[in-house]
Amino acid sequence: MTTTSPAPTLLTEDLLARVHARAGDYDRENRFFHEDLDDLRDAGHLRAPVPAELGGGDLTLDQVAHAQRRLAYYAPSTALATTMHLYWVGSAADRHRAGDTSLDWLLDDVVAGKVIAAGHGEPGNDTAIDDARTTATPVDGGYRITGHKIFTSLAPVWDWLGVHARDDSDPDRPRIVHAFVARDAAGVRTEETWDTLGVRATASHDTHLTDVFVPTERVVDVHDLGAGPGPYVAGVFPWVLPLLGNVYYGAGRRAVDVALEQARSRTALSLGGAPVAEKPFVQYHAAEAELLLEGVGAQLDRLTADLTAGVDLGDRTLLKLFAAKENGTRVARSVTDLALEIAGASSISRRNELERLYRDVRAGSFHPPNSDTVRDLIGKTVLGLV
Repeated sequence: MTTTSPAPTLLTEDLLARVHARAGDYDRENRFFHEDLDDLRDAGHLRAPVPAELGGGDLTLDQVAHAQRRLAYYAPSTALATTMHLYWVGSAADRHRAGDTSLDWLLDDVVAGKVIAAGHGEPGNDTAIDDARTTATPVDGGYRITGHKIFTSLAPVWDWLGVHARDDSDPDRPRIVHAFVARDAAGVRTEETWDTLGVRATASHDTHLTDVFVPTERVVDVHDLGAGPGPYVAGVFPWVLPLLGNVYYGAGRRAVDVALEQARSRTALSLGGAPVAEKPFVQYHAAEAELLLEGVGAQLDRLTADLTAGVDLGDRTLLKLFAAKENGTRVARSVTDLALEIAGASSISRRNELERLYRDVRAGSFHPPNSDTVRDLIGKTVLGLV
């Protein structure tokens, strides 16, 4: 696999081979990737974006994006779940480099091996972090948080859960509170609900928060409902959306490469025993897949390079971030469909890696922002309505 960014050294070929060898078992057994996480932690990947002076890998957004793409090529679930950790870390690292040390406690914990997860998903909440069903009640020294979070990737192992909740203590001025909940806080409970079509190893179980106390020093932002979040929470978006696009791109690239290899080795009676790669229709599907991957790969590379270099993208910034996630996930689905056409009927066998990859990439459309939200934002932007 080639990339346009200098190859990070944290993910060695030996590590990736081990990760790849375990991916099928994790999927079949619906089991969390504990061994992968241990390997990635030992390699320094979980602290990759942390500045070097704090003990991290000092990797840029562009480098982390390519690393996650490479990891997803071998283990999509592992890459997807660790993305939910890395985007919190990346934004905190950006704040440190900007002179804001208020999140250094979090970076120190990451260097010490702690894991961060995202607690944003909620039943019936289609507004992402713009609003919340989870409640935040102000009390002396902090807040009491109560709510039900879903899709909590890394559920078996997180140490800090980044959540948002709504403070209605002033009915005339509802506010959104962003905070980190400690795993060992009273009132935190994981409900094992994750048994899904794909990305099964992410173990994205439900999390129940019942009157959980969060001290003021673990509150990272408070803003009025309808207003934008502060720089740390807002800074998550340039990390999470390109990383998601790269994860799904990596999975799609893997599916096509597996299919091409199978087409080179599988023979056809109608061709006199020659490889099915010689069939014009197989060649057509292969070309279609490559055209799609070339386009989105270039889009993702340019975006993360520009963001890393500090290029001012102006009023198209959010459009480009949304498009990176949407196109990365959509192309992954499209090329994986083509990969099955290239590889033939054997691709639906549980013994074939393509069967798992086909299921894994289906999850892409469900990550916020969903396809409806993407089109709403982009359509209004280009029409001058926002």
